[in-house]
Amino acid sequence: MFLPKYPDSPTPPPAHTHTPTEPPPVRRSLPSVSIDQKTVVALVVGGVVLTALLAAVAVTAISVAVATVVLRSMLRDHHRR
Repeated sequence: MFLPKYPDSPTPPPAHTHTPTEPPPVRRSLPSVSIDQKTVVALVVGGVVLTALLAAVAVTAISVAVATVVLRSMLRDHHRR
């Protein structure tokens, strides 16, 4: 009777070996940025101003929505009479 032949080594050799063709790119360091006190103050003031403008827009939008609901209600009551 014929028996199958098994390989001598239990694990086959790897089919693909990774060989890097190029070295990894060299990372460039970022230039240093000097931040002084005037820059920090300008950023804080700008943030406060933008936040105040955003709050004003939100309050205006809510006021317009409330006025619209009130006017609609008044007009609906007026047409029923």
